[in-house]
Amino acid sequence: MSSIQINNETFNYELNGPENTPVLFFSNSLGTTHSMWAKQVDYFSKNYRVLSYDTRGHGESVKNKGPYTLEQLGNDVLQITQALGIEKFSFCGISMGGLIGQWLGIHAPEKLDKLVVCNTAAKIGQEAGWNDRAALVRSEGMNPVADGSAGRWFTEGFVQANPASVNALINGLRQTDAEGYASCCDALAKADLREKIALIKTPTLIVAGSHDPVTTVADADAMAEKIAGSKRVDLDASHLSNIEASEAFNRALEDFLKR
Repeated sequence: MSSIQINNETFNYELNGPENTPVLFFSNSLGTTHSMWAKQVDYFSKNYRVLSYDTRGHGESVKNKGPYTLEQLGNDVLQITQALGIEKFSFCGISMGGLIGQWLGIHAPEKLDKLVVCNTAAKIGQEAGWNDRAALVRSEGMNPVADGSAGRWFTEGFVQANPASVNALINGLRQTDAEGYASCCDALAKADLREKIALIKTPTLIVAGSHDPVTTVADADAMAEKIAGSKRVDLDASHLSNIEASEAFNRALEDFLKR
C-alpha cells in the first residue's frame, strides 16, 4: 500500500498493473476498505492499471470529523487521480462507491472513460435512517451495526459456505473508525441524485444483486431508466456482489470495458 498527502490529508491507495494501460479505479462500500476488491485487483491488473483506495473515514485514509458530503467524497477521487497524474479513468464503485460514481458522471464526465455503478441507487435509503445510524455508532461504536451486517451483505447460503471470508469482513467493519463511518452516513443522508442522473452521458453499466435487500433491482431499474444508453446486469448475489459472485462480476465488468 501507498499513501498520498492532499491538502494535509492522507489517503491510502494501491496501484497495480502495467504502466501505460487504461486506468480502472475501484471505490469501496460503506464500512469496508480497498481490500474488498482483492479478486478484482487480481483479475484486472493483468491488463489494466488498477487503482483502489480507502474512502475518507475508512481504513488508513483520513478520518477527520464530519459531517462529510457526497461532493467531498467525489472530489477526493478527482484529487487523488490528479495527484497521481491520471488524466482519465474508468470508475467502478459499489454501494456508497456507486453513488460517488454517479456524482462523477454528473460533475466530471471529462475524466471518465466508462462508469460502473454496482449495488447502489440514486438515493440510498432514507435520511432519517442514516441519521439514526450515525447517532448510534457515535454513541455505541460499531458493534451494533456489525452485528447485523452479514445478512445485509450476503445471502445466507454464501454466509454458511464462506464463514472465514464473511467473518473477516465483519471484523473489519467492527474496526472501522466510528466517527469516519458516521460522517459517511451523514453524506448518504443528504445525497439524492434522482433528478440529476439523467445528465450522465458516460457509457454506464449498472450492476444489481438479485437478492440485495439494501439497494434493490428496482433501484437499478430506476437508474437505468434515467441514464440513457446504460447497460444492466443482475447477479445471483446480495449487496456485496463483487465478493459473493466475483467470477460473474468480473466477466460482466470485463465485457463492458472491452466494448
